[in-house]
Amino acid sequence: MRLITHIQCHPSLAQRRRVASRSVASSGGSLSRCCVSVCVCVCVLCSVPGRAARVMAAAPANPRTGSTRAQLPPCYYEGHLEKRGAKEKVARRLWTCLCGNTLYFFNSPKDTNHVEKLDLSGFVSLIDDPSRDKNLEAARLNLRMKDGEIKLTAPNLEARELWKGFLYSVVDLAVPTTLTLLPGQLHMLKEVVEKEKMRRKARASSRAPSSPLSLPLVGEIPACFRPVSRTEAEVLLERHPDCGNMLLRPGRDGSSLAVTTRQDLNGSVFRHYRVTQKQQGGYIIDVENPIPCPTLHDVINALVEKTAGTLQPFILEEPYEENITFVSSNDENGERTLHCAPTGPLSRAPSLPPKQVGTDRWSLRSQTRSPSSSPRSFSPSGSPSNSMRRLVLSPSPLSQSLTDELKQKLEKRRTSQE
Repeated sequence: MRLITHIQCHPSLAQRRRVASRSVASSGGSLSRCCVSVCVCVCVLCSVPGRAARVMAAAPANPRTGSTRAQLPPCYYEGHLEKRGAKEKVARRLWTCLCGNTLYFFNSPKDTNHVEKLDLSGFVSLIDDPSRDKNLEAARLNLRMKDGEIKLTAPNLEARELWKGFLYSVVDLAVPTTLTLLPGQLHMLKEVVEKEKMRRKARASSRAPSSPLSLPLVGEIPACFRPVSRTEAEVLLERHPDCGNMLLRPGRDGSSLAVTTRQDLNGSVFRHYRVTQKQQGGYIIDVENPIPCPTLHDVINALVEKTAGTLQPFILEEPYEENITFVSSNDENGERTLHCAPTGPLSRAPSLPPKQVGTDRWSLRSQTRSPSSSPRSFSPSGSPSNSMRRLVLSPSPLSQSLTDELKQKLEKRRTSQE
């Protein structure tokens, strides 16, 4: 330090060299010629005002990689997150942006180039981490991807719930119903789902293959067929290992099919097999020794038989709702709430007894009629007591003769009394 101070005090370069030489001589030759050169170079830098600052500023910093923000998909949510990957020992606090279905990480909110990115197409699960952070208000998350686990830390519990809502909405393309969010936040998630659906639809249409399958599919399509990409097929098999480990999907070129399989060997092992369609009909599994198959069902059966049942078709049972739910709106504040319908039996109103045609009404009508009209014409044909009334009103021949005989006796008695 004494040597450097003496050199800086002399204005001219020659004087600085002489001072350096005298310093070397006074030190008994302990300083080498290289040290003298270094000291002289330091003096040259210090002699010019501001040169040292400019040299330090021109030193190459850590280069930033990635696209600029203008080239990224639309940003749905952003904020600070602490990120620590599987191979990282220390977490870094980065400005995180959810653009499309990808997380982009920046050193600061003002940066235009991202330093890292994380594609959520390999998403497996998102679990809360109950462990405490040095910041008591912070809330941790474990983001499990297909290729490893990433630990994230949000500033607080509310921020963690909101990050979970946006991540689930982008991955599943549906608003999650299990999170504690405000109505305004749920409305934001709904808009994000619609925007992401439109973005993916536009992207798929722009990247769609020029030619679809050249020939129509022969026979019925197997239940393990899924119209997904290679990455989506791997994620499906990873998420639902109990539903099978082999699915049929469209090929990347658009003119063939593919079979994706998953097995466990110190982790997930994926394999992809091309299935081409023959012009004369049928299919071929393109392996070293091609396997011809008449139909797609035979393609799946052939792979099951070749692996002695190790490969099984992937059949995902879509869940059905167990309760009836409906959405109602509050007229006062306009909020919409999801309600669950009662599960008890339906309560039916008691039914009224059937209307009966009263006999008194018919008897009253028969009395009001003129005596000359026939009694049979007043009896309704649909009345249940029609036959009984007919017996009473229409006398039999025997009763008619008795009546005539009685009339004759009454007339004789009347004449005898007179």
